[in-house]
Formats: sequence, C-alpha cells, structure tokens
Amino acid sequence: MDMDLSEQYDKIYRYCYFKLHHKEAAEDITQETFLRYFNSIRYEEKGKSLQYLYTIARNLCIDEFRKRQSAPLPQAQIDADIEERLLTYLSIKTALLHLDKESQELLLLRYVNEVPISVICNIMRISRFAVYRKTNRALKQIKEQLGKEEFW
Repeated sequence: MDMDLSEQYDKIYRYCYFKLHHKEAAEDITQETFLRYFNSIRYEEKGKSLQYLYTIARNLCIDEFRKRQSAPLPQAQIDADIEERLLTYLSIKTALLHLDKESQELLLLRYVNEVPISVICNIMRISRFAVYRKTNRALKQIKEQLGKEEFW
C-alpha cells in the first residue's frame, strides 16, 4: 500500500465533516469508510486506493445526509477567545458559502486534503481541464467576495 493511512484518516474525516457539519456523524462515517475499504481489496490492486476511499466516504456522506435531511445538523463550535481569528474564519466561511456545493467540495479536496487532480477527476467525474477551470473560478469568486468585505 503506497499511502499513509493515518494521514488519509484525518483527511477523510475533514472531508466527511465538511459534507455533514456534524462531528460525531463525521467520525462514524470515517470509521465506516475505512472498515469498508479494508473489507474490499479490489481497488487496491489497481492502484486506485485513494479514489476508492473518497468514493466510499462520499457515498456514505450522501446516505447520512439523506437520513438526516429533515433535521438540520449543528454547526461547528468556534474558538471565541481570539477575535481576529474568529473574524477571519467568518469572512472566509461567508465567502465559501457563496460558492455552490460542488465548488466547495472541489476546494476542500484540492487545497485542504491535497488530493491529486487525477483523483479529483475520478471522484467528481469531470475532466482535468474542468477541475482547473472550476478551481480558478471558485478562487476568483472567493477573492471577489472577500474584497467586498475589505478583507484584503
């Protein structure tokens, strides 16, 4: 196996948390993702381990979201002790919320979890060109939104 599973565990957790906005649900889905991954070795042999992990996580998050659709999930707790950090967080979060869900997911995969573009292409079922185009468009929208708030 060519990937560091402990590092991937943290990244899959972040991905699940991004999708669900619920700590316990993200923890459960992350564990279930790895259980299913270890119970199936068919993708590991083809060198698609990372893609397979994210596909499992994404499908489990979708299932969980559908189960909880009637009740909104609580938002993350924010460290209120540091005012500047809080304001930065809120500005960036507000800018991200102006993006569509696909763009948010793309930025999370690319910049937070550092997933390779080829894997993102397979996870999201879009071309490499589309990944670059959508990433650039999302970053431009964020900069414009932050510029409106005089963040820069």
